[in-house]
Amino acid sequence: MARRAKTVKEPKEVQEVKEIFEVTEYDQYLFGMGTHYQIYKKLGAHLTERDGREGVYFAVWAPNAKQVSVVGDFNGWNVNADVMERLEPLGIHALFIPGVLEHSRYKYCVTCQNGKQVMKSDPYAIHSEVRPATASVVEKLEGYEWKDQSWMAKRKEENTEEKPMFIYEVHPGSWKKHPYSEANPQGFYNYKQIAHSLADYVLEMGYTHVEFMGIAEHPFDGSWGYQVTGYFAPTSRYGNVHDFMYLVDYLHRKGIGVLLDWVPAHFPKDECGLAQFDGTCLYEYADPRKGEHPDWGTKVFDYGKNEVKNFLISNALYWLDEYHIDGLRVDAVASMLYLDYGRTNWVPNKYGGKENLEAVEFLKHLNSLVKHRGDGSLVIAEESTAWPKVTDTPENDGLGFSMKWNMGWMNDFLSYMKLDPIYRKYHHNQMNFSMMYAYSEKFILVLSHDEVVHGKCSLVEKMPGYPADKLENLKAAYSFMLGHPGKKLLFMGQDFAQNREWSEERELDWNLLQEEDHKRVHDYMKTLLKLYKEHPALYELDYEQAGFEWINADDGEQSIFSFVRHSRDGKDNLLFVCNFTPVERPDHRLGVLKRKQHTLLLDSAWENYDEGENIKVKPEKISADGKTYSIACPLKGYGVKIFKY
Repeated sequence: MARRAKTVKEPKEVQEVKEIFEVTEYDQYLFGMGTHYQIYKKLGAHLTERDGREGVYFAVWAPNAKQVSVVGDFNGWNVNADVMERLEPLGIHALFIPGVLEHSRYKYCVTCQNGKQVMKSDPYAIHSEVRPATASVVEKLEGYEWKDQSWMAKRKEENTEEKPMFIYEVHPGSWKKHPYSEANPQGFYNYKQIAHSLADYVLEMGYTHVEFMGIAEHPFDGSWGYQVTGYFAPTSRYGNVHDFMYLVDYLHRKGIGVLLDWVPAHFPKDECGLAQFDGTCLYEYADPRKGEHPDWGTKVFDYGKNEVKNFLISNALYWLDEYHIDGLRVDAVASMLYLDYGRTNWVPNKYGGKENLEAVEFLKHLNSLVKHRGDGSLVIAEESTAWPKVTDTPENDGLGFSMKWNMGWMNDFLSYMKLDPIYRKYHHNQMNFSMMYAYSEKFILVLSHDEVVHGKCSLVEKMPGYPADKLENLKAAYSFMLGHPGKKLLFMGQDFAQNREWSEERELDWNLLQEEDHKRVHDYMKTLLKLYKEHPALYELDYEQAGFEWINADDGEQSIFSFVRHSRDGKDNLLFVCNFTPVERPDHRLGVLKRKQHTLLLDSAWENYDEGENIKVKPEKISADGKTYSIACPLKGYGVKIFKY
């Protein structure tokens, strides 16, 4: 059993001035109003001192509990040893315990009004035991020396909407794994280890950002981090809080942005977690018709309680402030917005509608706060419905998100790409329909982890035909995605055409890079990413109609699409043509907008993707695609060509 430490006086020259933690009446007032945006600095476990004695100040919100005590290594897990003091009027329980050391494990023993005692993890803990153990761990945020000042200053000054953003979505536990060992049976990389390998790979490929799945603490590997029990704790699977800070810091120093998946929509029913925290529905809606997601078996946050909203908002700001995260991708926004989401039995709002007005207000509040910071941090919505103005400002009755995942484009795009090419001409509009609404929101085009699990196949295996056809289809698909307006996201493993579905239990099939066909797709993707970052036409007008123009959107008979991405200055325009059938078109002519010399930057049929630059094509006065001038543009089956003019 771990013992409390005896207080030892340090020499004056090495003594630190420790902050005195205490929940004040003003803290309670702000928390009760839902506006204590750094409440995590008061609730939770904080190393401090009282009257010259070092120890830990514990504080937890449990207004309906009969009693709360702190149990841990330091008191033999004795539920009667350290009973907390109840503070009014909010029912926060607090206690300073001298002699408790950093790294001590602890929980709260909550005695419910009916006398039942439940062991709860600390909702505000910044570190936890490695699962399946569930105790919270005393740690300190202070002490890490950040070296990303240049990145943070640059981010504040830049307009993200006009900058390149091609996101590499990563599950850190399965990106790469160490060989099996008894000390590390799952083979997890530490945050510090993955920092170097991941940065090298992202820089080699040319991605601009990494988006991490499942960083907040979660007990079940198979939830991928979307059923959270420790909202303030980077999962201990891969290290401690300073290890995670190092990961973010290192990526920033290498010029790579960092986004996190964030889950304010629901939480699991695990007894150690938030569910029935003080013997009542404290964090969740009491009415199960609002408070539970039948499809997921999880609880729904009660967005009508100020303290619950404060918990979530302070958590969002915590990741931005304490870990320098560049943006949060908010999971399952649609489930928050609609009271009937996944339910046959639901409770309408006060106007009789299906909109969750409390969740709407919460999202507007959060997004307004983040935008008001003015530091370039983002909040991105994973929202799958036609809810209007998701990325418009709250002042204009919008939700205020920075950007939104384009789920409509993803569904239409993959539906088209799965088709046998002989049938694609009958579904031509699935590829051009997205341009009808492309500027209604600030979209990110996503091919995420959700599309390569649960029997959906990997992206390459969705493609029709023989293996060689599948790979060529995939290259054409990525080319079209590159040219389509909107920022981009691709899940790990898909850039080298991994055949197997993704599983969190194993690392990616990196061995495929030893095979020529997969290496060729990998090189092609690398070339696309290089073009993306080199040509402002592909990103600076993503959210302005002036940035895109069809050459021919209606050639369904041949299943060929051609379009232009314009640069703001008109000097760096890119012309795309994509053939989505295996039929060669040796006599194809491509209409052009201007009688200017065109430079062929990329042909997907090239053996070496760096062959371009000096291949010049001069337009001729021959009508094609409704244009006066055109160029000869023979196309291979599934061929793609990208020109600059």
